[in-house]
Amino acid sequence: MSMDAVFRALADPARRQLLDSLHAQNGQTLRQLCEGHSMTRQAVTKHLAILEEANLISTEKSGREKHHYLNPVPIQHIADRWIGKYERAPLRALSSLKRTLEGNEQ
Repeated sequence: MSMDAVFRALADPARRQLLDSLHAQNGQTLRQLCEGHSMTRQAVTKHLAILEEANLISTEKSGREKHHYLNPVPIQHIADRWIGKYERAPLRALSSLKRTLEGNEQ
């Protein structure tokens, strides 16, 4: 799985909506996902394939139905790699400010 595939998958608002739907209720079928969105079944299927290719969802067959599950690991990798490192300095500064203010109150 490449991080580029994850970014490409997340770039589309329809795919982000599908991920939000799975976050709210994991394990939905294609029919359930179609009901919650104003997209054709074919469009939802196409978006799900891209999300699965990016490893953002996984599927499990149960009889004739296929259930879709959110895989948050690639998103966490993005947070760690691209967001976390930019938050460290501001968080350290806020922590230092808090310690300074708490020291002045005593």
